[in-house]
Amino acid sequence: MPNSYFRFKQFTIHQDQCAMKVCTDSCILGAWFAAKIPSYSYVLDIGSGTGLLMLMLAQKNKAEINGIEIDLTAVKQLKQNIAASKWKERLKVFPGDVRSWSFSEKYDFIISNPPFYEGDLHSEYEQKNIAKHSTVLGFEDLLSAIDTSLKPSGSFGVLLPYHRAEAFEEMALKKNFFLMEKLLIKQTPAHDYFRAVLHFSRSNEDKFSSFELTIQNEKGNYTGEFVELMKDYYLYL
Repeated sequence: MPNSYFRFKQFTIHQDQCAMKVCTDSCILGAWFAAKIPSYSYVLDIGSGTGLLMLMLAQKNKAEINGIEIDLTAVKQLKQNIAASKWKERLKVFPGDVRSWSFSEKYDFIISNPPFYEGDLHSEYEQKNIAKHSTVLGFEDLLSAIDTSLKPSGSFGVLLPYHRAEAFEEMALKKNFFLMEKLLIKQTPAHDYFRAVLHFSRSNEDKFSSFELTIQNEKGNYTGEFVELMKDYYLYL
């Protein structure tokens, strides 16, 4: 059973009321973008869950960060996690469905760890299905919400299963979003890629960069590149 909380160097995530728990790949998503988004920008986290991404981004820059979460049970805990942080004045949560929500302003950057299982076995718990399966918020819905909420000069980042990344790229291109960066993640050198972090903008400048990240080496220890990415967050790095 997952721990009821996950302690980082500068904040703690309580998660017993949230279907989506803290996991390594979501931490990679937050850390990778925390250093990329411009400071003092206006940021949206779609599907905020525990508030992990909001807090990771807030730790590294002065952005004003909004989050939207459809699961009202998770929203209560999300607000508690934020209220306990030193950045609470810059963080705001909207309880609702991003597909029908009307934001008062457009955002410089949007981040999302969306529900991405499709055609896989569903849980008997509806809260977990909403959080993990793309039956409520599909990729088309997500891209439409981003298209509506993002500034013309803005960009967005998502975490996806590796095997669904190419399909998402094709959908994004139809919305005139162009892939700027891709981070491919594998557990060890012996494993295949299992996650992809994608960074899109509306600008088609033919500037594309691809990166790889291996979490553990052959001995089961964290790699140097993973430590470098996570050292400001993980307690024992």
